[in-house]
Amino acid sequence: MTISMIGIDHDRAPVDIRALFAFTKKNAGEAMERLKETAGIYGCIILSTCNRLEIWTSHEEEQEISMYECLCRLKGIQDTSYEKYFITRKDNDSYECYFVSRKDREAAEHLFYLAGGLKSQILGEDQILTQIKDALNLAREHFTTDSVLEVLFRMAVTAGKKIKTEAPLAHGNPSVIHQAVSHLKEQGYDMHGKTCMVIGNGEMGKVAAQTLRDAGANVTVTVRQYRSGLVSIPIGCSRIHYGERMRFLPNCDVVVSATASPNFTLRDELFQDVVLEKPLLLLDLAVPRDIDPSLGSRDGITLYDMDSFRTERLSPEANESLIKAASIVEEQMAEFFQWLDGRDVIPRIQEIRAEAVQDLNLRIVKILKKTPMQEEDRANLLDAVDTAAGKVVNKMIFGLRDSLNQEAFLECVAGLEKVYED
Repeated sequence: MTISMIGIDHDRAPVDIRALFAFTKKNAGEAMERLKETAGIYGCIILSTCNRLEIWTSHEEEQEISMYECLCRLKGIQDTSYEKYFITRKDNDSYECYFVSRKDREAAEHLFYLAGGLKSQILGEDQILTQIKDALNLAREHFTTDSVLEVLFRMAVTAGKKIKTEAPLAHGNPSVIHQAVSHLKEQGYDMHGKTCMVIGNGEMGKVAAQTLRDAGANVTVTVRQYRSGLVSIPIGCSRIHYGERMRFLPNCDVVVSATASPNFTLRDELFQDVVLEKPLLLLDLAVPRDIDPSLGSRDGITLYDMDSFRTERLSPEANESLIKAASIVEEQMAEFFQWLDGRDVIPRIQEIRAEAVQDLNLRIVKILKKTPMQEEDRANLLDAVDTAAGKVVNKMIFGLRDSLNQEAFLECVAGLEKVYED
């Protein structure tokens, strides 16, 4: 059994490149079902967020799976079309390799650190933990996960929770919008009293609206009309219909867009008849982009995207937390691979037990043949001996497992296997 992943994230690729490979929830479900049909793949999970795309698989150890080819197939493109994103050339005309692939221990370690917020654009942010859980749940809904990925992702979530409680890295609200507000405040731009519009009322839109409201802004949220169900917005915010956003926009100092729309929510042509009487700040928190990048070149408009706000400096306290977090990751890694190794060795133990029972059976049957008794009684006795022998062998082998380290135990198993070779 091998665990493989391929991924792209904010450290390796700008937002426009990441957008090419992003999956919606619906598309991710369909893609996982298709991927699961690939020969040799036991399970798969797709993690697609604003900052990263990762495809995880468990597959036969002997079978080499090209995750690059799998991703190209899922995206419905020819391998050569996206070749430049996967292949690194060394000449001066080279293009950067945006993707990274990992296997087994390296892959698991990456996931555990990721769940703890240690690989996020904003160090220590909480959303990635929820996103990992959501990715696992989506795989369950589409019946594409297996026991290995199930346990791996569950233990990664456990590691992430431990890091949050025992080695906290962030203080306050470590969200992108909070980082943006803090950054702008450092530049002298205070949100207090500003008129803000938030386009999108999903999870990120609600966080953005609440953060701006907490910063003292007057916040209006765009909502769409649905046939059923109530649409809730953060307390203290106003609402307008999404179709009224351009009419309301000239009143705004700040506009935040955070939707899952495949199309721009703000396009250049929509601004043709818009008269801006004051500077306008646009914050695009979506991947793929919500706001047409060309708007950033218009007079009076400043545009920020997901890559505009990064955590560069670490405090001594944060460095100390990183050391504690690394220790937690190591503990969880050891527990996972102990489980994985134990899972792989169980069929070997079962085979040893069967061989030992058969060995004893052959030896004792000679004695029983010379013992006067009914055939039925002889058969029942042999069955009882088989059962007892199996329990004794299990007790001895699993006793070794509990008393030895993993390496020594596997050596013992290998030695027992040699006893019954041939």
